[in-house]
Amino acid sequence: MQFTHKPVLLKETLAVLAPQPGEIFVDGTVGGGGHSREILKRILPGGRLIAIDQDNAALTAAAAHLHDYAHAVTFVQRNFSKLATILAELGVEAVDGILFDIGVSSYQLDEGERGFSYQADSRLDMRMNQNDKTTAADLVNNLDAKSLARIIRDFGEELWAKRIAEFIVHKRETEGPIETTGQLVEIIKAAIPAKARRRGPHPARRTFQALRIAVNDELNVLEKGLQAAIKALRPGGRLAVITFHSLEDRIVKKILQNAAAGCVCPPGLPQCACGQKPAVKILTKRPLQPGMQEVKENPRARSAKLRAAMKVLNEGKGE
Repeated sequence: MQFTHKPVLLKETLAVLAPQPGEIFVDGTVGGGGHSREILKRILPGGRLIAIDQDNAALTAAAAHLHDYAHAVTFVQRNFSKLATILAELGVEAVDGILFDIGVSSYQLDEGERGFSYQADSRLDMRMNQNDKTTAADLVNNLDAKSLARIIRDFGEELWAKRIAEFIVHKRETEGPIETTGQLVEIIKAAIPAKARRRGPHPARRTFQALRIAVNDELNVLEKGLQAAIKALRPGGRLAVITFHSLEDRIVKKILQNAAAGCVCPPGLPQCACGQKPAVKILTKRPLQPGMQEVKENPRARSAKLRAAMKVLNEGKGE
């Protein structure tokens, strides 16, 4: 299947990142290269893009899509949480802009063998990096009911998490391993009462989201990546983060707010004792969201939220 990528919130992303000729940018989740292509158009001549993705299929597709700009792009197959190491290896001390477009791509959803989608029957995988060892099938078949319920509840915000976990464990104990997405969908449907299934999104949506987040350690990766990104920006550099569900958005909001506040002293002290200065200025008081036309053209954009911040000069403790 061809790796296609329709960039979400493209106009808004370019507006907050404001790329200029000669600047160095990082696309931490290059995907099919949709955002990257537009960034490259604006940082050339003289600019450089570091295109990161943990999915080799994404990098291959991005390299083809960005062929005309190959002289200005460095491709790296790594998780963006390793940003500091990546930049050090490339000899880059600081960058002018960073984009993280978080979550699963349309290609990953549509490619049956990847096991991300509850809409098609395929092997239960969900690894964004095919070199990783743990799959969704490993979790579903090896964790106890309590651990499964915690994942489904915490990462999927699923009200029926305990019941779904119990049904999963019972099914594997009585009928053998659960190996496909189709098997899992049927178990979830059986676990959720009919009345509840008729309301809201697909009954398997939250459980599949939860398993994907757990397999790829997405929330920890996001937190580490954001902290590294703030440090990697030069003064005046900008960070843009696109998320697709509330768990991610809350992490982005909290980290940016903390970085913008600076002081980490306990409340109630008569004056600041830590001396920590704000690292960023938040550029989006509220997250930017797609308009009706974009959602009509790309329904998967409907839940997207964009938050952005700019690095300020006086970062650090005691500066």
